Amino acid sequence: MNTILVIIIGLIAVGILVYMLLKKNDIKMTLLSLGLLLMYVAIIMGKKVVVTMTTGATAFDPFQAIVDQFSSTLVGPGFVILILGGYSAYMSHIGANQVTVHALTKPISKIKSVYILIPIVFLIGNLLSLVIPSASNLAIILLATLYPVLRTAGMSRLSAAAIIGTSATIIPTPLGSDNVAIAAQLHMPVTDYVFQHHAIVSIPTLLAIAIIHYFWQKHEDKRSPEKLSYTEELAQNTDIDENTPSEGVSYTGFKGFVYGLLPLLPIVLLLAVFFMNIAMGTKLNLSVQVVSIISFIVAVIVELLYKANFTNVLKETSHFFNGMGSVMSIVALLVSAQVFVQGLTSIGIIDLVQNSMKNMSGSGIILPVIMVIFTAVIVLLSGSGTALLFAMIPLIIPLSKAAGIDPVALSVPMQLAGNLLRAVSPVAAVVLIVAGTTKVSPVQIVKRTSVPMVFGVLMMLVMSLMIFQ
Repeated sequence: MNTILVIIIGLIAVGILVYMLLKKNDIKMTLLSLGLLLMYVAIIMGKKVVVTMTTGATAFDPFQAIVDQFSSTLVGPGFVILILGGYSAYMSHIGANQVTVHALTKPISKIKSVYILIPIVFLIGNLLSLVIPSASNLAIILLATLYPVLRTAGMSRLSAAAIIGTSATIIPTPLGSDNVAIAAQLHMPVTDYVFQHHAIVSIPTLLAIAIIHYFWQKHEDKRSPEKLSYTEELAQNTDIDENTPSEGVSYTGFKGFVYGLLPLLPIVLLLAVFFMNIAMGTKLNLSVQVVSIISFIVAVIVELLYKANFTNVLKETSHFFNGMGSVMSIVALLVSAQVFVQGLTSIGIIDLVQNSMKNMSGSGIILPVIMVIFTAVIVLLSGSGTALLFAMIPLIIPLSKAAGIDPVALSVPMQLAGNLLRAVSPVAAVVLIVAGTTKVSPVQIVKRTSVPMVFGVLMMLVMSLMIFQ
């Protein structure tokens, strides 16, 4: 009877979470409230809430559990995310991000073949997501800077929209907040997770998607030829400005090279250390936090050298710290997810799931497939590729241990599926932004993105099952 009650309570909690996700309510407060409520249910059932230090009164221990999660997260993955948010904000303020975007997109205008542009632009767009990790923000920038180039070259609206809408997908980067959080959960350096696990699946998948994009967009253009020229589109659409300025693009020559390199400097340093350790047998262990701080100091020195205004440059470093505050919501999401999972653990649902997985034959293959399908359904309905992932991160180790598989065999498929399928949801922010700007329906865009992205999900799932089992 107790087991049935635990299952019912767990299913109700998960059902409420999914419902709130689909309704696009604040997922942080939902996770936090559910976790707190579940811990009180556990206390009523006579179970204990695990805390680092008891408050002396059982009724207050759930609040101590929340404090414990904040403490552990803020000094771990939360701190990394704060540092990266600050660095990204500072790069945007000094115009370095815009220089990088301009440098990578400028050569595209020289390519005359419309369909050769499709895989090239897709891959370049994914590279740009290293600098601008937000899919929505990257789409806005590409619509202003790259879309006019593609349309002028003769690319159809829907092909251009599909490429831009799928620009931020699964590029392997140690600066991604999802990679940071997963690596922390798996107790490994983020560079090891990204370069030794994520990349061996994501890079071949990206290359394959680029090829599928080429054939699918070409096929669809033949079925539904573009009837509107870019000149006619400009006359109808005031949202697209062919000459939209981009701050920082005026940096040219060596100065342009330096500023264009700054947003990528943390990645360059991490890659340099990673390959140096392999090639030379060194044991350097520079964390993402360390290289980000080093890069920030280098950026400040560059600003001082070029602007020669000590007071203003130091004053503008406040954008770094303001940027840290802007990503606090991601840290809060991580904490809330941990509290929710602690609530599920307190009532005993995690133990039940683990025991069920141990007794299930073939769970090593079944579990990743089930989690990818579950991720796909929620992402397609909610349009969010990361909210569910962050909520599920604390479950990766207990579930994978129960199934007897490497935790990476679960984390990589879930993570990549969420990021790929976001562009297939007609309610995703990035799809709505692209649809609104190009004046085509979200459903039309999803039709163009669905085949490449679904192919990518299937390919990465098969690769993950083959490599990590």
